[in-house]
Order: sequence, then C-alpha cells, then structure tokens
Amino acid sequence: MSNQPVAIITGGGTGIGAATAGVLRAEGWEVVIAGRRVEPLQAAAAATGAIPVVGDAASKPDVERLVATTIDHFGRLNGVVLNAGIVRSGAVGDLTDDAWDAMLDTNLTGPFRLARAAMPHLVASRGSIVGVASAGALRASGGIAGYNATKAGLTMLMQSIAVDYGPRGVRANAICPGWTRTEMADMEMQEYGAELGIDYTDAYKVATSFVPARRPATSAEVAEAIAWLLSDKASYVNSAVLPVDGGMIAVDPGGLALDPRVTLTTSGHN
Repeated sequence: MSNQPVAIITGGGTGIGAATAGVLRAEGWEVVIAGRRVEPLQAAAAATGAIPVVGDAASKPDVERLVATTIDHFGRLNGVVLNAGIVRSGAVGDLTDDAWDAMLDTNLTGPFRLARAAMPHLVASRGSIVGVASAGALRASGGIAGYNATKAGLTMLMQSIAVDYGPRGVRANAICPGWTRTEMADMEMQEYGAELGIDYTDAYKVATSFVPARRPATSAEVAEAIAWLLSDKASYVNSAVLPVDGGMIAVDPGGLALDPRVTLTTSGHN
C-alpha cells in the first residue's frame, strides 16, 4: 500500500470538485470523488484517475458509506473537501420549507455529517478539511437568503472544527469563491442573460463588471486554493475564511454611484 495522501471530494463530478480532483491527483494524492449523478462522476474519474462513489452528500448512510469505502480501499484519510452545494432562489418571505430544508441538508448538515464520520481518520493522519462556501457567506446577495445563510454556517462549522480539533492536529478552513465558471453558475447566467436579452458569456461580463478582476474565476483557480489549504504548505493555516473572488467583497457599494460606467436616473436616488 502506497503512502500517498488520500482525499475525499463531494460534488466531485463537475466544476470546482472535478477541478480539485485533477489538481490533487497531479500533486500525488489519491482521490475519491462523490456525487449523485453517475455520468459526470464517471467522466471526472476517467479524466483524473479518481475513484468514483455515487451518493448524495445530504444522505447520512451515503456519507458514512463514502468514508467506509475510502478507508476500506486506502486504509487512511488525509483530506476532505466539502464541495457539494445547491441553491434555491428566494427571499425569506418567498422560500418554501422544502427549499430551505434542501439547502440546509446539502450545504450544512451534509458537511457536518461527513466531517463527523471522517474525524477519527483525520485525527489519526493529522489531516485537513476545506469547506467550499461562497462570497455569499460573507456578503448577502439578494434573493438567495437560504444559500447565504447555509454557506455562512459552513464557514463557522470549519472554524469550530479548527478550534476543537486543532490541538489534535486537524486543520479546517473555508474558501469563499465569487462567480466561478461552473455548470451550476452557467445555468444561473443563462437565466440572467435571458432576462437581459444577452447570452450567458456576456451575462458573466455584466455580473462581474464591478469585480476588480473584471471576470469570473475558473474552476482550476479555485481548485488551486483548495489544494494549497489541504497541503503541508498551509501547515499553519487553520480556521481561515479565504475569499477567492477576484476582489469582489472589497468593493464599496457606496462608491458604485461614482463609477463613470454607472448612469443614474434623473432623480439620482432610484
């Protein structure tokens, strides 16, 4: 049996999860990717050399089976990437119980259960967890109250793990991506672009027009940050909440009216 480090990645079939699998594999990790959809998961496994495990990150039995399968196969676990996430639109007054519960289950309760199941193995390996949150965990975006709240909860879950298990050698950090070119974000941009009468690539340009980087991230850029946090290069980084957003949350919304690209209404207050 090799001594290569072993990582689990949820939501590993597409986007940031699949990109992270590729980066970790290139850096010498063994990787187990989990996801609900068979075809994307198998495609990502074929492209990266990761081992696919079909399962729902919100399901307690599936999460426990994921950890057990990893340990049965490799005998150890060094890293966990809590990447699975969903979004349901709506302000608090508009969200249904089902929509709230679905986001809570996938974005927060599922990560808690996986972290709990993995913890004995991470303590044994002095391993690391990275929670993939969102810039929405740090700044509230309109119309996605449940997503904002559950991703903010994920950042605090990581900090709590860092405080409780840091003395036993476990590191836990969160990253907060801004707009990132993924399958889920592409779908959102298609809807947004349809409202504006533009295609989704132009919709990304509009959505990131006030981001200092003036573009969305690629999945690979976010994956590199995750891989760094998992690695020994970040050995003294614990409980960090790292924006990977091109500078988006640094922008002062009060100054946007002064941007020469902004056209105010005649009243100047609408």
